[in-house]
Amino acid sequence: MAHHKSAKKRIRQTERRTEVNRARVSRIRTFVKKVELAISGGDSAAAQAALKEAQPELMKGAQAGVLHKNTASRKVSRLVARVKDMKPLA
Repeated sequence: MAHHKSAKKRIRQTERRTEVNRARVSRIRTFVKKVELAISGGDSAAAQAALKEAQPELMKGAQAGVLHKNTASRKVSRLVARVKDMKPLA
């Protein structure tokens, strides 16, 4: 247990940041899952729309520091490739 005032403050700050970061990661996972579901469902239009929403979320996560920049880029790249390989329903 912390005894110094500054250590107690640091604990409070860490708890707040952890909560915010968990919410960010959860939000990113949700957006990626929407793309995955659209891809597995075979709906290319929905997959493209979901990807368009997921890409900025991944990059925001990288900018905020909850994901490494290269990790976010790799995930976006792989999702784009999978969406691109889908056959259009028209």
